[in-house]
Amino acid sequence: MHDEFLMGNEAIALGALAAGVNVVCGYPGTPSTEVLETVARRRGDRVYVEWSVNEKTAMEIAGGAAYAGARALVTMKQMGLNVASDPLMCLEYIGVKGGLVVLVADDPGPISSQTEQDTRFFAAFSKVPVLDPSSAEEAYRMVQEAFDLSEEYVTPVFLRPTTRVSHGYASLQVKDPGEYTVHEPEGFVKDSARWVIFPRLSFANHRKIEERNVRLQDVFSASPLNRIEPEDDACPCARKGIATGGFSYTYVMEAREQLGRLRTLKVSTPFPFPEKRAVEFLSGLDEVLCVEELDPVIERQLIYVCGKYGLTTRILGKMTGHMPLSGENSRDSVLSAIASFMNVPLPAASEEASDPPPALPVRPPVLCAGCPHRASFYAVKQAMKGRKTIFCGDIGCYTLGNAMPLDMVDTCLCMGAGLGIAQGINHLEKDRSCFAFVGDSTFFASALPGVVNAVYNQAEFTLIVLDNSTTAMTGHQPHPGTGRTMMGDVVEKVSIANVLRGIGVTAVETVDPLNYQAAVEVVRRTADLPGVKAIIFRSPCVALFRSASRVTIDPARCVGCKKCIREIGCPALSIRDGKAVADPAQCNGCTLCAQLCPTGAITGGEPHA
Repeated sequence: MHDEFLMGNEAIALGALAAGVNVVCGYPGTPSTEVLETVARRRGDRVYVEWSVNEKTAMEIAGGAAYAGARALVTMKQMGLNVASDPLMCLEYIGVKGGLVVLVADDPGPISSQTEQDTRFFAAFSKVPVLDPSSAEEAYRMVQEAFDLSEEYVTPVFLRPTTRVSHGYASLQVKDPGEYTVHEPEGFVKDSARWVIFPRLSFANHRKIEERNVRLQDVFSASPLNRIEPEDDACPCARKGIATGGFSYTYVMEAREQLGRLRTLKVSTPFPFPEKRAVEFLSGLDEVLCVEELDPVIERQLIYVCGKYGLTTRILGKMTGHMPLSGENSRDSVLSAIASFMNVPLPAASEEASDPPPALPVRPPVLCAGCPHRASFYAVKQAMKGRKTIFCGDIGCYTLGNAMPLDMVDTCLCMGAGLGIAQGINHLEKDRSCFAFVGDSTFFASALPGVVNAVYNQAEFTLIVLDNSTTAMTGHQPHPGTGRTMMGDVVEKVSIANVLRGIGVTAVETVDPLNYQAAVEVVRRTADLPGVKAIIFRSPCVALFRSASRVTIDPARCVGCKKCIREIGCPALSIRDGKAVADPAQCNGCTLCAQLCPTGAITGGEPHA
């Protein structure tokens, strides 16, 4: 054993390696991404790792590995679980042989997601056990326990860290590589009565799943994962208690130190819920405050337990207005809620406390200086000026195309949805030019069915593929179009243009968006063609390629028209003394501003022919 200072996701990865994981796959999504990346960086020769094209495929690969007796880990964020839900629901019914851990990182806030979806409810819906860590240290232990649990009960098991667990840091003891479990998969054994999911088998296994989960309620009730922390007899609120879980537990512990000790139930297995432990906790209590993030999962379970066992304890929380219904908890919000629950004043601020710091300036999210997506959006905007249009966006850096002055994202729902939305609107409004924007990674992950559907059903819209040669928003992971894998192999790139032509899109154009006039001409020429047409704007992400040349602005020639700022909104440009200036620390020399300048005041950079 040795000590390491680790991010929570790194701790989970090392815990999986210590448990002898054989296969790790997933799709990048904040806040889960670093788990797979850490496995790839720290793995030995016995571990296979990949970024799959999407979460559904990753779940199926992990399931196949578990069929063969391997220990498999599949990683995603809460939105990705929706994509993976089809194989997951069936895997629960069919069962596994090796351990299968499904890491789903939830995002209260939400900080970097479309929704605040709660995987604890999905666990109950899918009947899959879920472990809910409260810290990096606990996540490191829990992922190892999850593999054992999965193999013992032949079921997938969720591990559900939230953002603060995934991205928080802690110093913890981890095993040395020589202490890792060595797991030798038996291999796949043919048995169609077990592995082929027919209705009769599903019916029989459904009954077994329900019986198993009842047993797990008792197992979890006796487990130290779910524990009652003793009340303090000196506390004036001895007949009150707190029920909590996940990262909120750490806030509760801090509040107890300041307000006094209350009987506390820590729930680490929200499903199956530890009923007997809960009954023990509730006995003798008049009121319980449930402190949790996202949905009232613990709160609902305790209300159910009270009804089932005839207990009169009053359960308070989100549904009673004692805790917020949405968003993240914080140390201060939990402290305030518990103080109100205990009917005690908030502790006075320390006399030695310094003055509060000034409020941070609000900086709206913006595309990076020199980002090729800015040029792509601007070219389409100018080419379609004066036309009745709709611009359907997608999930990625390019969602920021909605910001002024570009204002080029009219809709954004979920990955790949822009293609379907554009088709739906086109079927109703034939006079509107419909565009769907999608990134190169998202193209492979979720856009292909939309393209097939459009060709088959004779839709009419323009697909814009923003190809910057990476999965930029989540940290520059490879994808099928990059020509490299997470195992470090160099492979043949999958051509987006060839894929589109293979599907049946006959009009496919590729252009560098930083060549402004050429990009505008391609859009004008292509948009009026009948049927489904595609434009691939290809230019590398500025984080992968940084020009050594910067633009300069001649103040003598600058007339202060502000077109370079008003039109494209590049953060490297500003106005000083009535003249445009370029910040050399931010400028990437893309020359888009120079191509737009009406007086030729902007020069330098690397021109795009």
